[in-house]
Amino acid sequence: MAEKTIMLVCAAGMSTSLLVSKMEKAAAAKGVDAEIFATASSDANNKISEKNPDILMLGPQVRYMLKNFQDSLEIPVEVINMQDYGMMNGEKVLNEALTSIDAAK
Repeated sequence: MAEKTIMLVCAAGMSTSLLVSKMEKAAAAKGVDAEIFATASSDANNKISEKNPDILMLGPQVRYMLKNFQDSLEIPVEVINMQDYGMMNGEKVLNEALTSIDAAK
């Protein structure tokens, strides 16, 4: 089991898969043991129950779900920076996730 579990949510679960692979490469380069995965917003609640993530990160296209998730979860919930998302900057998104997880402890 990974030390940290990072869940990304987007509209269909597809656009975020490239970002996940870039985040996984950045985690490997830093020596961070993390499970990083993406899911569609329609399946988010099932994945939360199944995987118990340490953080939930929303793609910019589903930022409208932020308050709902923040109100129902006891973990950090963030919206991925639109520029980092658009540039598929896995390292910056990973750093943001790790910072939020550490701050929540």
